[in-house]
Amino acid sequence: MTREKTDFWVGLFVLLGGIALIFLALRAGNMSTFSFGSTYRVQAHFDNIGGLKVRAPVKSSGVVVGRVAELGFDNERFQAVAFLDMEQKYHFPTDSSASILTSGLLGEQYIGLTPGGEEDMLEQGSEIQFTQSAVVLEELISKFLYSSASKEGTAPAAAAPTEAPATLNAPELPAPATKP
Repeated sequence: MTREKTDFWVGLFVLLGGIALIFLALRAGNMSTFSFGSTYRVQAHFDNIGGLKVRAPVKSSGVVVGRVAELGFDNERFQAVAFLDMEQKYHFPTDSSASILTSGLLGEQYIGLTPGGEEDMLEQGSEIQFTQSAVVLEELISKFLYSSASKEGTAPAAAAPTEAPATLNAPELPAPATKP
């Protein structure tokens, strides 16, 4: 093989390796699904957004219908606010609800939209009124531990048995037959 052919194949291999690295970086950064279509922005207030991040998907029925564009804090309502860029081709009623959900037990968090029944649709600048905050695993564990500790502390002392313990149930044998 000539030097030019070897240089060509090495260059091609390096180029493919670079493309693979860029692809992996975009996948890891959750930016592999760029949407160049037009969007409209809506907002939703939550008591707790947990580990929700910018660029997290907004899904309805498992289909990505938008992305989290920005996260902030509302100083008047003392709540977290998420600004969502919804793809223009998807329309949701104004009484839709938004919940922060988790993929799997410890997976990434995303916003799940459940459509309502109104005829009016969300549009630029609308607010989703019905929201459900993220379930924080640490809070659930602490509530469980606190609950079981309080039950142990207030449980009445075991009372002494007042009757004799029951005997084991032995199979009943038929009575002996008597002869007349």
